[in-house]
Amino acid sequence: MTGASEGECSQNQSATKGLIAGFWGVRYQVKDVERAIEFYTAILGFNLDMQVLPAFGQVSTDGLKLILSGPGASGSRPMPQGRQQEPGGWNRVVLRVEDLPTRIAFLKSANVCFRNEMETGPGGRQIQIEDPDGNPIELFEPTGQ
Repeated sequence: MTGASEGECSQNQSATKGLIAGFWGVRYQVKDVERAIEFYTAILGFNLDMQVLPAFGQVSTDGLKLILSGPGASGSRPMPQGRQQEPGGWNRVVLRVEDLPTRIAFLKSANVCFRNEMETGPGGRQIQIEDPDGNPIELFEPTGQ
C-alpha cells in the first residue's frame, strides 16, 4: 500500500481540487450476487444493468447505481493489511418513497428484514430495511409529499 498508514492520513486541500469527476454509485458487499440482484429488482424495482455471476452485479434506479460485489470480485478483495470487506454497517443508501406505510406493509408481506419501526421527524418519515446480506437501506418519505 502506498501513502500513510491508518491513523496517519493528512489532508492537503490544494491537492484535492478537481480530484472527483462525479458521482458513480454505491458499492455494497454481498455474499450471493444472484440473490442480491433478485432482491433489488423483484422486491425494490431496480433495473438490472449488468451481471457477471457469481462475482458482480449492478442495478440502478433514478440515477442511483448499486454495485453489488460478491466473493471473488475485485471490489471485495481484502485490504493490504488483511482487513476483510463485509456486508452490513450503518452507512446506508436512502431511497425516497411515497406512502411509506403502504410500502412497509408490502415489504413485510415479502418477508423483508426491518431494522426498526417507522420513525417520524421534522423532515419526514423513515424506516430501515436490510438486503439479504444485511446491508442497510433507508426508505424515506419527505414531509409534504
